[in-house]
Amino acid sequence: MLRMGMRKRKVQDEMTLKTLKTRRLRFACAAAVTAAATAVMFAGAALPSASSAKLAHAAAGAVLTMESSPETTVTQDFNPFVQSAGAYSMGVDSLIYEPLMQFDEAQPTHAPYYMVATAYKWGPGGKSITFTIRSGVKFSNGSPLTPADVAATFTMLQNNADVNQYAIPITGASVSGQDVTVTFSTSQYTDLQDLASDTYIVPSSIWSGVGDPGKYTDANPVGSGPYVFSSITPSGITLTANPNYWGTVNVPTVEFPIYASNTTVLSALTSNSLDWAGNFLTGLKAAFITPSPSTHHDWFPGTQTNTIYPNLTKFPTNLLPVREAISLAIDRTKISAIGEAGLEPPATNASGLELPAFAADLAAPLKAKKYALSGNANPKAADAVLKAAGYKLKGGFYYAKGKKIVLTIIDPAAYTDYAADDAVIASDLRAAHLDATFNGIATTAWASDIANGDFSLTQHWSETGILPYATYDGWLDSKLITKPNSSENFEQLSNPTMDKALAKLASQTTVAGQVKELTPIEEFVAKDLPVIPTVYGAAFDEYNSSSFSGWPTPSNPYESGQPGSPENEIVVLHLKPTS
Repeated sequence: MLRMGMRKRKVQDEMTLKTLKTRRLRFACAAAVTAAATAVMFAGAALPSASSAKLAHAAAGAVLTMESSPETTVTQDFNPFVQSAGAYSMGVDSLIYEPLMQFDEAQPTHAPYYMVATAYKWGPGGKSITFTIRSGVKFSNGSPLTPADVAATFTMLQNNADVNQYAIPITGASVSGQDVTVTFSTSQYTDLQDLASDTYIVPSSIWSGVGDPGKYTDANPVGSGPYVFSSITPSGITLTANPNYWGTVNVPTVEFPIYASNTTVLSALTSNSLDWAGNFLTGLKAAFITPSPSTHHDWFPGTQTNTIYPNLTKFPTNLLPVREAISLAIDRTKISAIGEAGLEPPATNASGLELPAFAADLAAPLKAKKYALSGNANPKAADAVLKAAGYKLKGGFYYAKGKKIVLTIIDPAAYTDYAADDAVIASDLRAAHLDATFNGIATTAWASDIANGDFSLTQHWSETGILPYATYDGWLDSKLITKPNSSENFEQLSNPTMDKALAKLASQTTVAGQVKELTPIEEFVAKDLPVIPTVYGAAFDEYNSSSFSGWPTPSNPYESGQPGSPENEIVVLHLKPTS
C-alpha cells in the first residue's frame, strides 16, 4: 500500500516541512489515468538498463543492507498477501515477488514503471482492464511466467477475501494471447494502483494447491522479482539476485538485518553498517547527517495523514461523543512538535484530507469553521461534549451507561515517534477526564491486533496514493474487514452508505465528478469521526551513499525513497555499487 503495502515508519531531522519539495498534482494524474478509459496508455517510465535478464557485473561482495520496520523476530514466511508477516513489514516480499506495474508517489504525474505488464487499457465504464503481459518473464525456479499465471492470481483474489487486501470486486479474469482481462462488478478507475502495483503475481503451479492462500506459510518463495530468498537467521534475512530476472540487477546481495527499535537503527546508520532505513530517528541530523553530509542523507516527502483509529465495534470508542471528545482533547501541535520533531505538521481539517496537497479536493461545506481542527488541546470543550451526552464524572473520570470510559492506546514501542505521540495523547485525554493509557507492544503483536480488531485505540498512517480515493477507501471500505488479515479499515466501519459513495467516486473520470462524489465522504469523516486526524505524515528515507549511487532525491524524485513494500524494488533497481 506504503500504497501498501504497509507505509513504513519514520525518521527525525531538524529541517522544517518548508523543505519538502513535492506538492503533488494528483488530479492531473487522475486525468491521465482515466484518459486510458478511451484506450490511451501511459508510456512506461524506463528502468536503468532493463534489457537482458542477466546480473550486471557489480563489485564483488557488494551488499546492500536495508531496514523498513523494527522487528524483534521474523519467521520464514514470505506470503506476499499477508501484510502482518514480519518479512512483509521489513520490505522483503516486494523484492522476491513482482507486480504488473509500479508508481512514483513522489511525483504521481510520472508515467508508471511497467514490470510484469507492458501496457494496460480500461474497458467501457471502468468495469474491466486489460493488461499486456511481458514476454520472456520467468519465475525464480526457471518456469515461465505466463498470462495464465496472472489470470490465476486475480482469480485467487476473487475467490479468497482474506488475500484480496483491497477488496477489489473482481468477477473474472481471462486470457487472450499475451493479454489478461480482469472484470469487475463496479467501475474501478481509481483502483489502478491496487490492481497493478499491490497485486503480486504468483505461480499458479504452486499457489493453486495451497488451500486458503491467506493461511499459507510461504517458506520457500518462488517469485519473478529481482531477488530470491537465500537464508534466514535470528539476525535477519538475506536475498541474492535472481539469475532468471527479466531485467538487470546491479546489486548482487540484499540483507535485511533485524533491529529491535529505532534507536538501534540509528546506531547502525551512524556506524555505517546500514545503508538504507525508513524510521523516525531522534537526533538523526546530529548523529548521522552532520558528521558526514557528503554521504549521509535524508529525504521526507509528504504523502499521507496520520490518524487515531477508534475501534467502532467496542465500548467505549463505538460512542460518537467519546470520539468527539478525543478529537477535541488532543494537542496536535504538541504531537507534531514532540512526537514528530516538527517534521509532520498538525492536521487542520476533520475531513482527513492531506492539506495543502489535496486542497482542490476539499468540498465547499468542509471549509466551514466547525470542521477546522484546533492545533491545541481543548479539554473544556471535550468535557462539554461528554456532559451533553449524559455521561457522569466519578472519581475524576467519565462513565457512560454506567461503565467507566477506559481507553488503551496501542502502538509498537519500537516506533519511537508513535510512542511519543501516544504518551502526549494519553496525557491529554486524562486531562479531559478520560482514563487513557499507552501500551507499547511488539511490532508483530500490534500488526496482528489491529488486523484482527483486537484494540481500543491505535495510531496509524493512511493509505497513500495518487488520488484521495486511496485514503478514503482505506478508511471506510467495509470489504477491507477481513479478520484476521485486515489490511485497512482497522476501525471496522461497516456502513452501506459509505460503500455506495466510494463506488460512485470510483466511477468518476473527471476532476469535477470526483470532487462532487468526495463531498458526502468528507462530511461523513468530519462528522462521524471513524478516524481522528492527528498530523500530516511523510515518507521517511535516510541513506548512506558511500557504497551505492542512484538514490532518489528531491531533484530526482523517481520514487519516494521509502524502503518498504512495494516501492523499494524501483529504488533497488536504480542502485549501483560505487566501486
